[in-house]
Amino acid sequence: MNHFLLDGPFVYPLTIFVMVVLVKICLSIFFIKEPMHLFRFFCNQLAKKVNNQNNSINQQEVAGLMATLITLSPLVIILWLFESFIEVNWLWQGFLLYFALGSFGLTRTSLKTAKALVAKNTYDAKQFIAPVTLRNTDKLSSLGITKTCIEMQLLQTIQQCFTVAFLYFLLGPYVALAFRLLLEMHYSWNIKQPQYKAFGAFANKCVHLLQWLPTRLFVFFLMLGTLGQNFILYWRLITKHFFALNNSIAVYALALAIGKKLGGVAMYNDTKVRRLSFNDSALEPEPSDIIYATKRINQVLYFSFLSIVFSIALYLILTIKS
Repeated sequence: MNHFLLDGPFVYPLTIFVMVVLVKICLSIFFIKEPMHLFRFFCNQLAKKVNNQNNSINQQEVAGLMATLITLSPLVIILWLFESFIEVNWLWQGFLLYFALGSFGLTRTSLKTAKALVAKNTYDAKQFIAPVTLRNTDKLSSLGITKTCIEMQLLQTIQQCFTVAFLYFLLGPYVALAFRLLLEMHYSWNIKQPQYKAFGAFANKCVHLLQWLPTRLFVFFLMLGTLGQNFILYWRLITKHFFALNNSIAVYALALAIGKKLGGVAMYNDTKVRRLSFNDSALEPEPSDIIYATKRINQVLYFSFLSIVFSIALYLILTIKS
C-alpha cells in the first residue's frame, strides 16, 4: 500500500515537478539564459536556409510545416528511445521537465523594470525587458514599457509555465517538452514579423491549439480573484473571446483584474502591428501596476499548485480508507 502511494499515478509526477521547480528556482539566481536559447538559435539558422521569401505564400507555409515536423519529430523520438537506456526513470523525467519549463526569472525582471521606471530610468528598463520580448523596445515610452512588461510576463507565464505544467500532469513529460520545442519555434518564427507570416503559421496554430484549454483555465483562476467585485460582469465581457485561437482572453482578463487598459499598437521588427485594446474605459497602467499584475499572475500559480496538492491529498486519504 505505501509503495503504491509513493509511486502512484498522482504523487510520482508531483514529486518530480516539485524537485524540478526547486532546482530551476535555485539555478535561475545564477544563470540568466535558459537552455532553450540554443534551440532558438538553431531555429533562426534553419529559417535562414529554408524560408525563401521569393516563393509563394503556399510554398512558404509548406516550408514552415516541413521545418516544424522535421525538427520536432526526430528529437522527440530520439529522446523517447533513449529512455530505455536510463536506469533512474524519475531522473530522466525530471531532466525532460527541466528543459520543458520556462524561465523562473520573469518576476525578477518585471520588478527590476518597475523599479527602473519609478526612478525615471527608462534606459535601464528597456535593457531589462529587451531580451525577453520580441517587440522593439528602443523607442518605447514609460507607458509602452509598462504595458510590454505586464503583457510579456502574463503570456510567457501561461505558455512556458502553466501550459507546460498542465500538459506534463495530463500527458507526461514528452508532450510537455514537445510543446516547449514548438513554442520556441513559434517565438523564432513569430508571424508578427513580416518574413515569418507564412513560414511560422503552422507552429503558431499548433501552439495556440495546445494552449487553448490551459489558457482558459488560467483565466478562470485569475477571475476568481475578482470575486466580490464584478466577477459576473467581467466574465461576460471576456466570453466573446472564449473560442478565439489567440491570447486576447488572457490579456483582457488581466486588464479587468488590475483595473487598467492593456493591448493596443505594438512594434515588431520596426513594423507597427495594430492589436485589440482591452478595458478602454480604464486608465493607462503605471509602473506600480507592474508589481500589482505580477502579484495577480503569481497568485494564480500558487492557487493552481495548491489545488493539485489538495487533490492528491484527498486522493491519498480516500485510497487509505478504502
